[in-house]
Amino acid sequence: MNVNRIFAIANNAFLEVVRDRILLIIGFYAIILTIAVNLLPEIAAATEDKMFLDLGLAVMNVLSLIIAVFVGTGLINKEIEKRTILMLIAKPVSRNEFIVGKYLGLSAVLALIVAAMSGIYLIFLQANNISYSATSIIVNAIFLILQLSLISAIAISFGVFTASILATALTFAVYLMGNITQDLVNLARINENPGLEKITQVLYLILPDLSRLDLKNEAVYGLSALPDSTTLFISAGYSLIYTAMLLALASLIFSQKEF
Repeated sequence: MNVNRIFAIANNAFLEVVRDRILLIIGFYAIILTIAVNLLPEIAAATEDKMFLDLGLAVMNVLSLIIAVFVGTGLINKEIEKRTILMLIAKPVSRNEFIVGKYLGLSAVLALIVAAMSGIYLIFLQANNISYSATSIIVNAIFLILQLSLISAIAISFGVFTASILATALTFAVYLMGNITQDLVNLARINENPGLEKITQVLYLILPDLSRLDLKNEAVYGLSALPDSTTLFISAGYSLIYTAMLLALASLIFSQKEF
């Protein structure tokens, strides 16, 4: 694969997503935090600081997830529906380069959005004298970007072989299941049901374990609750390897499509 062509496609995908006014979500996030910081003291006496910490990270997750899923599933389908894919594949651009470039462009947008929202979040915490650990919040933001990049790879993989609506539903389903696979395995063990345990273990092996990339609680409760550096590196490596496998699968499927 040619790196220059990949980055050219990535840059085009980045600008395409930005032109769709996706970055307005950052302003929407700031509005939500403004409402929350004024409303919570009236409805949550003595616990408003902790609730604001939780709410800020939860809203950040939800908004960025929606972008990753809806934009990711439509990223390739949009090119197919508009028939612009015909011009792209007629050029000296391989389909692998096209998939990787689109993925990198979307990941860059998501990283920008998470970085901006995290910055706004920290400003609100500082301005309202809410106790927090900047290191924990930054680590949470990094792992949120890794999680969203993985979700984007899932969305693109579904998007290359099925309609956008179905791909969106499947991606959300994988996201939900990926966050509870560990709990399902533990539940099956507690119930001592061999059949159920095998099923949950298969699901755990196939589906991405997204819970290991979720550090919201650690960010809320402070630096002391963060996993050790070895665990963090393993989790980051896991997400990158899983993402690479998904992109390879998406490239394989896309290479078999006829236009």
